[in-house]
Amino acid sequence: MIITDLLERNARLYGGEIALVEVNPSEDRDKAVTWREASLIESASKGTPLRREMNWKDLDRSANRFANLLLSRGVKRGTKVGILLLNCLEWLPLYFGALKAGCIAVPMNFRYSAPEIKYCVELADVEVLVFGPEFIERIDSIVEDLTILKYIFFVGKDGPAYTEEVWKLMGFCSSSLPPVELSEDDYAAIYFSSGTTGFPKAILHKHRALINSARTEAAHHGQKHDDVFLCIPPLYHTGAKMHWFGSLYSASKAVLLRGVKPEWILRTVTEERCTIVWLLVPWAQDILDDIDAGKIDVSKYLFDQWRLMHIGAQPVPKSLITRWKKQFPWHEYDTNYGLSESLGPGCVHLGVENIDKVGAIGKAGYLWETKIVDEEGKEVEPGAVGELAVKGPGVMICYYKNPEATNEVLKGEWLMTGDMARADEDGFIYLVDRKKDVVISGGENLYPVEIEDFMRAFDKIKDVAVIGMPDSRLGEIAAAIVEVKEGYTCTEEEINEFCLGMPRYKRPRKIIFADIPRNPTGKIEKPVLRERYCGGRLVEEQIEG
Repeated sequence: MIITDLLERNARLYGGEIALVEVNPSEDRDKAVTWREASLIESASKGTPLRREMNWKDLDRSANRFANLLLSRGVKRGTKVGILLLNCLEWLPLYFGALKAGCIAVPMNFRYSAPEIKYCVELADVEVLVFGPEFIERIDSIVEDLTILKYIFFVGKDGPAYTEEVWKLMGFCSSSLPPVELSEDDYAAIYFSSGTTGFPKAILHKHRALINSARTEAAHHGQKHDDVFLCIPPLYHTGAKMHWFGSLYSASKAVLLRGVKPEWILRTVTEERCTIVWLLVPWAQDILDDIDAGKIDVSKYLFDQWRLMHIGAQPVPKSLITRWKKQFPWHEYDTNYGLSESLGPGCVHLGVENIDKVGAIGKAGYLWETKIVDEEGKEVEPGAVGELAVKGPGVMICYYKNPEATNEVLKGEWLMTGDMARADEDGFIYLVDRKKDVVISGGENLYPVEIEDFMRAFDKIKDVAVIGMPDSRLGEIAAAIVEVKEGYTCTEEEINEFCLGMPRYKRPRKIIFADIPRNPTGKIEKPVLRERYCGGRLVEEQIEG
């Protein structure tokens, strides 16, 4: 079985039921729109509606039309198809259409600059690019240099002269399943590493990884046909899409929310009757902070159907979940750990039944194995810190066109994650920090995540990031960049006094008050902070977690 089989099954069994809803809360529109294949073009001059929806039949038929469009242009099996779009109803039909044509889908970060887009197109050998109106200026600036591209499709109306309107062309193509035989051993997708320290690496996966990620997600969160999943993170990211695979597996509705304001999230949960919500740490913090500040009146919202809140993509402070459970005591809580190299979340999984282990990322997920090893690759004793390695059906094939980097992280069937971790006596794994973020101060290893988790318990701190700052005596010292909660004032003396609760050697020696930069998946951009405050201390690129 491959992932497109699930879509075809859903279209056959549940064709008239809603598969996807797109919510645009910032738009001044209040009418719901039932999606049809021409709706995007028709509405282009009217503004984006507040809400659009698509059923399973239309999703599958549109994927078939795009696949047949690609085949009509002579596109061959294995051709790389780049997708550069904000979250929208058109995103997933195009993705599945590329897969159905036997192509390799290449989702691209919508925050990429023009040089990054050019780099990724060339690195992944992208020959077909589909992009939306938000990216015209960026593509305009590099299109003459993108000689590798054979076809450039535009999602919308009145695109640049060098593009073709993909939805208009699809209207002339068959909605029947294209005659392409696929197996789990065919290449399916290239995802990019986070690229927070420079240009990213291209991560190649087979169809086997996609279908197994759906099985893993369904096993972990038990999605049922009547569940409604609220998806806020970008679909180019493995975390968002592979969590949505649980909805695909159960043929249940998902809502794409284009906005992260707490009131938008809670209103959408209420209006769409969402049962499962995946949040990033900053969004969960913002919701709780706004409730505490009286900006949100929870009595105005309907939450009785909301059964599961889960978080991933970064270490989750225990203090945050304690606050969340106090506000929403009936919620089940879960966390997943994963990397783009492991095709997203699930290789390590906590499980809702293990709420007493909050702070841990869990144990090996469904179909996965884990181990924690020292520098020589030998497993460490429980409680000792080592590098987390994972093995399972989602491990990447390689870094595309980068054998040296591939050999650094693939050790046989095991993927070295670059994350330092320890396991307790029950086998639950706790992240300590990124291997490359460890601060070595006076010969002591300091793990920034541990320091950050402690400091976030201070009620005036909204966010904190700890980095190593060069020091002539100790080699490095721990510096804490602190973002204070809105409406509060805080002094360095207050923070130092709070940090007396930590062992002396762990206490940050420098406090900097500033905003904390995070990427679209919620990770702190520590290379940005090191560049800003340490004069660009050289760091290697992080593997996306």
